[in-house]
Amino acid sequence: MEFRVNEETVDSWKEVQLVYNSALKEIGTKLEILNDEFQHVHRYNPIEHIKARLKTPESIVKKLKKNGYESTINNMIEHVNDIAGIRVICSFTSDIYRIADMIANQNDIKVLSVKDYIVSPKASGYKSYHMLVSVPIFLSDRIVDTKVEIQIRTVAMDFWASLEHKINYKFEGNAPIHIKEELVECARMVSELDNKMLSLNEEVLKLSEEQNGVR
Repeated sequence: MEFRVNEETVDSWKEVQLVYNSALKEIGTKLEILNDEFQHVHRYNPIEHIKARLKTPESIVKKLKKNGYESTINNMIEHVNDIAGIRVICSFTSDIYRIADMIANQNDIKVLSVKDYIVSPKASGYKSYHMLVSVPIFLSDRIVDTKVEIQIRTVAMDFWASLEHKINYKFEGNAPIHIKEELVECARMVSELDNKMLSLNEEVLKLSEEQNGVR
């Protein structure tokens, strides 16, 4: 870790970890409760699974340097928005916006920004729905508003993103053009699959409602 290391810095970093880990737990618990409630009301779980991670000190330093900031605790908190990250994986594209609305409607969560890479995918083909939120963490002597990045995507989108990340890591971000083109084509196929699966699910639900109506 390339922060200026002294006893005070180490203590500060430990507190930062505590706060961000607490924020991950807070958001994670909220999502689990919302998923349970949705199951109770609608007999359906929009969330397949949840992944939480805390960014490593090395990754934080690399991001600060890339953006021209000195590697300090204050700069880290101020300028790195994805120190705490939660990925929410769901079955269908319609679930993505349903989950985003449920998060936004929580009284103690403040939505700071939204990036909809589903409506406007990246040039690479990447699709996901990103929310930067702030959640209050109640310590013994103060309240710390803490930023968490939430990524919401389908299983198919997550599979593609995982593969693309591995390829970019292997080639250090400079994959051959033909591989990048293949990835874009795969992203198109993933999008088509998501649309077909959503359409199939809607048809199944419609038939189920009709059958229940007949009874």
